[in-house]
This record gives sequence, structure tokens and C-alpha cells, in this order.
Amino acid sequence: MSILEKISSPRDLDGLTESQLKVLALEIREFLINKVALTGGHLGPNLGVVELTLAIHRVFDSPNDPIVFDTGHQSYVHKLLTGRQDFSHLRERGGLAGYPQRSESDHDIVESSHASSSLSWADGISRGFAMTGQSDRAVVAVVGDGSLTGGMTWEALNNMTDDNARRMVIVVNDNGRSYAPTIGGMARYLNDVRTRKSYRSLRRSSEQFFAKLGAPGRALYRGVRGGTHGFLSRASNNEALYSNLDIKYIGPIDGHDLHAMEEALTQAKNYGAPVIVHAITEKGRGYQPARDDQDDQFHAVGKIDPVTGRALSTSSQQSWTGVFSDALLAEGTRNKKVVAITAAMLRPTGLHAFAERFPTRVHDVGIAEQHAVTSAAGLAYAGLHPVVAMYATFVNRAFDQILMDVALHKAGVTFVLDRAGVTGPDGPSHHGMWDLSILQVVPGIRIAAPRDAIRVREELAEAVAVDDAPTVIRFPKGSAPEEIAALRRTEGGVDVLAEGDREDVLIVAVGPMATIALDVAERLRAQGIGATVVDPRWVVPVNEDVVELARRHRLVITLEDGVRVGGIGTRIRQRLREAGVDTAVDELGLPDLFIDHASREQILTDAGLTGQQIARDVVAQVLGSRIPVARPDGEDPHPATSPGFDAVTGK
Repeated sequence: MSILEKISSPRDLDGLTESQLKVLALEIREFLINKVALTGGHLGPNLGVVELTLAIHRVFDSPNDPIVFDTGHQSYVHKLLTGRQDFSHLRERGGLAGYPQRSESDHDIVESSHASSSLSWADGISRGFAMTGQSDRAVVAVVGDGSLTGGMTWEALNNMTDDNARRMVIVVNDNGRSYAPTIGGMARYLNDVRTRKSYRSLRRSSEQFFAKLGAPGRALYRGVRGGTHGFLSRASNNEALYSNLDIKYIGPIDGHDLHAMEEALTQAKNYGAPVIVHAITEKGRGYQPARDDQDDQFHAVGKIDPVTGRALSTSSQQSWTGVFSDALLAEGTRNKKVVAITAAMLRPTGLHAFAERFPTRVHDVGIAEQHAVTSAAGLAYAGLHPVVAMYATFVNRAFDQILMDVALHKAGVTFVLDRAGVTGPDGPSHHGMWDLSILQVVPGIRIAAPRDAIRVREELAEAVAVDDAPTVIRFPKGSAPEEIAALRRTEGGVDVLAEGDREDVLIVAVGPMATIALDVAERLRAQGIGATVVDPRWVVPVNEDVVELARRHRLVITLEDGVRVGGIGTRIRQRLREAGVDTAVDELGLPDLFIDHASREQILTDAGLTGQQIARDVVAQVLGSRIPVARPDGEDPHPATSPGFDAVTGK
């Protein structure tokens, strides 16, 4: 039995020798490489925090001493050490979540995977402990250098020192990267710490001095390393930075030196006030394919060959991100006013190609979505057209800036929201399901949802032509169909994808839901129910042609992959009432719940968003006489009137 298999709780680490801990670290890395290769997941970040996590769990008593992971994608080692070693269904329904999850373990404190919030959590928890007589409990926040680019971390640092009688330890996991190399002034400052000759020469001279004393000297050096890091920090000026905030600084520490990490964390734990422990780590440590990956060092991978690191499955279709990447490059080539902004996600959002061609026209602001949006408003004022690319789940963080800095000032800014709708295995904090309901309340905003690759290109070109209001292009994760052909386009710009013999049901499909809508229409046609399917292309504001089509039909179904409360269906219902159209409307979308990790197909099925389920519901409405269906004079009632009718088989 391996050492890892004997670990069921953090206290099982206490009796291990230094040599056993080194073996355990090797076993953990081997486990992660082999298991994550089978399911996909965040591999690089976890390979980089093995020793760091071991040290934290040996020094602190989780969950009595809460450990808060910023973003949480580096928590796999933590899961292994807290009794969760079945990774066979990682990020799949019924399996372990890819992030901390309270329902899995008392050791998981914060589930949100949005960056830069851990210090505020730790500040609040430690204040609460102090106020409730639990001052003996320490709080640990593990935050990456990438998250230090987010303003929320500095708000927390500014506020956590007015009452220092708290045991709070901030572990800065500094690997020089978030998804990609960390950018900005703080990144340059920390990089200077990692590379400055004074730090490296001072450390080498210390090692050499104690080595001359033989085995006792080397043992003494190991014992005092934690203490000497306070002196080393003065050589790097980091202590001056944090001491001005009244926060003790220890470091920089080699994050892969388990003994040094334990010494530093023990000092921090016993200090009795907020302490920062600065650990230098290597993303992808111990796995050569990850270290060789110049893009993101295997930040997140799909299913791969564990030996070579090569992806095991590829799609013949281009991804939505790839389509947008090419489309933006084309727009930027035609229009020199187009510039691009992202928040620490240059490659994940597809901006890397634009950056390679036009390096001076791309701005990566770090994990600072709010700054990105207001900076974009400023760029628009200066006569440019900014395209702000981010994941849909992160646009929530910048709502105030979109509302007050962009929309109020009628700034021509285009927001491109990747991973919109259901994302699947990353769970509730990564589903991009709130953007439609949140953003459509912004006055003057225009929102497009492309159904295929051709529409991405068309609608992006239309968006960057708008210079007096915010525009939004949203698309899901995964592969994009090249074309879902339309029968015709109305004068108002609505694409009609299917038409029935009779105008019974109008299905308004939002973006990629067009595929499901066409399936519904075909099932209804087989039962004698006429269905028209339209893609509005621009879903906000509601196109007047949608209103007129609804007026001629007997039932309107809206189909979207956003939360249905306050969604596009609600907007259409309101517009129909304003226009005096009394056609019944069924608003289909995602429930207002935090949806757990599962495949996209499983989640859509749970929400009733499949062709079969929707068709059955429509037929049930017809059978229940809720919706009178148009019939030619003298024709027999539609065949769905027979008892036990099945909308799929027609029997």
C-alpha cells in the first residue's frame, strides 16, 4: 500500500518522516497526472502546490483552522489529504467537484471559483473568530500571484490591519502565472523578487556557510531557514511594501522545500497578527509536458495521454472561441480603431492571435474585470472601439461599470462573452447563465446570440459598427457548427429557420438553442402541428418582426440557455403585452438555481430543454385545449387526441 492510500485525514501526515513526505509528494504527483489524464481538469496548478499544501496541513488543523483557496482550482491536493481519493469521476455528475465544495467535506470552506476574494473571506472569518471568543483558531488564505492583480485583494489588505489581534496567514502561491504569465506592476515586482541577484546570492552564501560546518551545519541551516527569510525579504524590499500596510512578511520561500515551508508557516501561525508567507512555486512541477507548454503550462486539460500530455480527442469543428478569434483578427485588419481588452485570459478568450498581429492594440489588465470595462469606456471616448473579451460568468463582476461607465456615457464598447450558458464540468460558479437576465436591464444595450460560426462573424462586424451604445456577443463553450441555414431573413433581420404548413407555434431560439428548436419543430410537424422557428440574431432589443410573427401564431415558445427568470422570454412576453398581442408565451430556460457540475447534455435534460421534452409539453397543451390549433375546414382533429399519445413516436 502506498503512503497516499494510508492518508484519510490531515492528521495522518503528523507521524511521517521527512523521507516519507518526499515519497508522498512523488506519489501525489503521479496520482494527479494519471487520474486527471482520464477525466480532464486543472493539472498544472495542482502539480505546483503539492509541498505547499502538505506543509499547510501539517502546520494547521483543518477544518478547525479554515483554509480558503482563492479560485480553488489548486485544491486537488487538499482533497487528497482530506479523504477524497476517488478521482475516477472528477468533474462528472456524482463525482468530485473540480473546486472546493462544502457538500463534499467540512474541510472545504469557500466554493466560489471567482478570483481575488479569498483575503476578504479570511478577513471576515478571522474577525468573526475574534469577536466570538475563538481567537485560538487560525485562518489560512491561499492566493496566487495572479489573483493579486485583482483590486479586491488590495481592498482586503487595506482593511485587515485595523485590528491586528487575529491569527490570519496569507500564503501567496507565486508561480508567475494565472492562466498565462501574470502581468502588471505587481507581477513585475514579484518577478524581481524571484530573479534578483541579491536574494539568490544571499541564499547561496547562507547555504555554503552552513554546509562548511558539515552535517550539524546543514541541520542548523534547515532549522533557521524560516527565520532568515525575514532578512532575505529586506533584500527584496517586499517587507517594506507589506510593512507599510502593517502586515508581517515572511519570504520569499522555496514553495517546494517542505521543511522551509513548515518553518515559515509555523512562525506565521504563532505571530498572532496578519502575516504574508511568500512561496515561490513552479506550475506543472514534476511533469515535463506541462513544463514544456508555453501557453499555460497545462492550467486546464481535457483527456490526455499521461505520458506525452497529448490530447486524446479533438473535434473536426472549430471552437466558438476559435471562430471569434479569427473574426476579430479580420475586423481588426479592416478597422484600425478596433482594440481588444481581456482580464488575464488572453489565450482562453482567443485574443492571442490578435495580440500577435497587433501587439500594441491589446491590453491584458490582469484579474480586474471592473478596471477593464471602465478603461474600455475611456478608450471609446478617445475614438477607438474596444472589444472586451471575458467568460460570461465573470461579466457579473463588472455590471456597475457596464451600466454607469459604458451605457450611461453611450460608449461604443463590444463585450464578447465566451462560455455563455451551461459550461458543464466546472460547476455553479462557472456556468455563464446569468448574463442575459443581468445585462438586458442596461438601457440602450444590444445583445446578440450567434447560432453558428457564420453568425459570429456577421454579428461581430455589426457590433463594432455601433459607436453609441454597448453591444454584446455571447456564445457557449465547445465546437461551433459552421452554418445552421435559414430559409429566409425578414426585413427586420430575423432569420426564419423553419416554417410549418400552419402558424400554430412560434419558437424563438436564442443562439445555439436553434438546433434544439429545429428538433422540436420536426417532432411537432410529425403530429400535425405547424411550427415556425426563428433566430432573432439580436435578442435585445426585441425585434418588431418577432412581435408580428407572434401575433399570427397561437403559442410562442422562447428557448434560451440562460436563467429563465428575467431572461429573453420575459423580455419578449413584456414586449408582446405592450404591443397588445395576447398570444400565450412559454418561457423555457434554466432554473434559478446553482447548478452542480455535470455534462451540458445532462443539465439541459434536467431543465427540460430537449427536443423530446419540449415537444411533449406542446402536445400536452394542445390536448388540454389550452392552445387552439389552426385547421383547414373539414379536417379531422389532429392525431394527438387519442389517449396515451406519445409526441415522439406519434402512437
